[in-house]
Amino acid sequence: MLIRTISALIGAPLVLGLVYLGGAFTAFLVSVISIVALNEYLQIGAKMGIAPWNRLVYPVAIVWLLTIFLGYTEWLFPIWIFWLLITMGALALNYPKIQFPEALYNFLSVVYTVALLSHLYLLRTIPQGLEWTFFTLFLVWSTDTGAYLIGRAFGKRHLAPAVSPKKTVEGAIGGLLFASVVSLILAKWIGGSSWVVFLLLGTIVGVSAQIGDLFESALKRSAQVKDSGHLIPGHGGFLDRFDSLIFAIPLVYYGVVLGIVR
Repeated sequence: MLIRTISALIGAPLVLGLVYLGGAFTAFLVSVISIVALNEYLQIGAKMGIAPWNRLVYPVAIVWLLTIFLGYTEWLFPIWIFWLLITMGALALNYPKIQFPEALYNFLSVVYTVALLSHLYLLRTIPQGLEWTFFTLFLVWSTDTGAYLIGRAFGKRHLAPAVSPKKTVEGAIGGLLFASVVSLILAKWIGGSSWVVFLLLGTIVGVSAQIGDLFESALKRSAQVKDSGHLIPGHGGFLDRFDSLIFAIPLVYYGVVLGIVR
């Protein structure tokens, strides 16, 4: 527990600092997190017996990140289609040596880690991007904290015992409550939308953060591994630490750019 706390006290300010500086600093942060997470995801797949397509996956991941960092976001959707074409083409040309689960897992490798996590950089670049990025990070962290504290104190009913035996329904509700309260508090700092919108946004982030956590736990269960990696003392791998952020950050980004929240 002490090692976990020390890692958090070092890691959280580092992440916040690189986000605060923006530009190349945030790009560096996103690159490191997403590429390491991609590597861990592929290693999990390898332990499930799924061959990683390293020669295809990493170049596509780098192209995706460079496209975002250079500002050519209009090319992102064509890259999605191109990557889908490559993976399904590899399946079609190499079947039955390559099976559908292998093609799908490798396709999702870039989508799940690099594409979704890259929205951290995209969110930072929009108007009030610093505020919205901090908002999302604080909500995700408060969800994790609330779920842990309430679950430990009052947890009785298991939420998803086959995936994560220690998570409880009470803990999940606690995570949502913490996220909602923090969202309402930060609403005065960001301004714009009404408190009802921020309450809804806090709930959505709380739900998506917990789904992200459970999804990554399901991946590890499938591979029969405890952690995705060992780079962060007390936390495991990068996927273990940022799994709650993966689904939450794109939802906030599109909520803002589409004008749903302001």
